[in-house]
Amino acid sequence: MRKYETVFISDPDLQDQARLDLYDKVRNIIAKESGILLNFDEWGNKKMAYEIKKKLRGNYVCATYGGTGELVKELERNFRLTDDILKFMTILLTDDVTIESLEQEVADAKEAEQAAEAAAEERAKAAAAKAEAEAAEAATSDETKESDGTKESDDIKESDEIKEVQD
Repeated sequence: MRKYETVFISDPDLQDQARLDLYDKVRNIIAKESGILLNFDEWGNKKMAYEIKKKLRGNYVCATYGGTGELVKELERNFRLTDDILKFMTILLTDDVTIESLEQEVADAKEAEQAAEAAAEERAKAAAAKAEAEAAEAATSDETKESDGTKESDDIKESDEIKEVQD
């Protein structure tokens, strides 16, 4: 088994549902040909270096997977038959890999993704706690200013009363 990376550019004018159907088709071909999908990374719409099929922009996708040469042939055959694919390129990353090593790589990627999500949640909680603390501090300083203002007005009233009594 070998490890491959295929980058393909799809039509940027595709509707969201048609684009998702195209992605599902690619995933199904990999699964049908006994491949192991390691990563399916959507890079989004980007400007291309030159015009392809009268398009200046394209939707880039990078799929990393393990499989045989037959899988690559079938995937590229489908790309040639699909009008929505503007360009594609497949690269051999590793010549000899085992199924176990690919499955371990998938598991490691999922763990890393979960760790990143947990870290993002912690950062969000910390930011919320900081904002809450700042709001409480601002409210406390406003209350202090208000109470100081009433105390000053009370002092002024007392001094006026004392002046009246002295007069």
